[in-house]
Amino acid sequence: MNVVILQPSYIPWRGYFHQIYKADTFVFYDDVQYDKHGWRNRNQIKTSQGKQWLTIPVHSKGVTEGLPIHQVRVDWSKPWAASHWKAITYAYGRAPFFKQYVPLLEPFFERRDEFLADFTIDLTVALARALGITHTHFVRSSELTGITGQKTDRLIQILQKVEATHYVSGPSARDYIEQEKFEAAGITLEYMAYDYPEYPQLYPPFEPQVSALDLLFMTGGRALEYILAPGERRTSL
Repeated sequence: MNVVILQPSYIPWRGYFHQIYKADTFVFYDDVQYDKHGWRNRNQIKTSQGKQWLTIPVHSKGVTEGLPIHQVRVDWSKPWAASHWKAITYAYGRAPFFKQYVPLLEPFFERRDEFLADFTIDLTVALARALGITHTHFVRSSELTGITGQKTDRLIQILQKVEATHYVSGPSARDYIEQEKFEAAGITLEYMAYDYPEYPQLYPPFEPQVSALDLLFMTGGRALEYILAPGERRTSL
């Protein structure tokens, strides 16, 4: 049982979806502390003027301090959703597969979720399915009971809860993961290597780390070809 544990993010890049693809169970790590300068509420799209940030405003000024991700509320005093959809439409209206995905995506920007994670998680799952990732089961860590501890101990408890035998981690985790604890728990460990080919983009030069919306709008049903290594595709798909 391959498992990935990652914090929910807003319209993530293709490396995030690569980890989703590798997982039999993907755990949205939504009960750890919100990091207001991370990727929880923002990402970048590619425009004719270069990369552009799309940021979901959340209630701040101390309100989010120490809160877990799943308790962070969206600030609806600003018309951010309409602005984001307008920016996406302006940037990708001429992309070959943009119109194909409008019926899927536009309704998300008409929602008014109270909590940030409800929006970003649902959107991520929808994008994963649109990319052709159908085998992965999704779980929120906040829905798992009896999880305690910190750092590696907490990860292992989550992994044991979902009956993991193999954990797929991002490469930066090498700096803090205590590998011996995984060995003691009988869980094998794998680190991602993000090495992806270029694909056609509307506005050169190529930008590799923008939101996966860019890849989807530009390559459509072939998107996984620009994420997976040769021979990595599951035969069940």
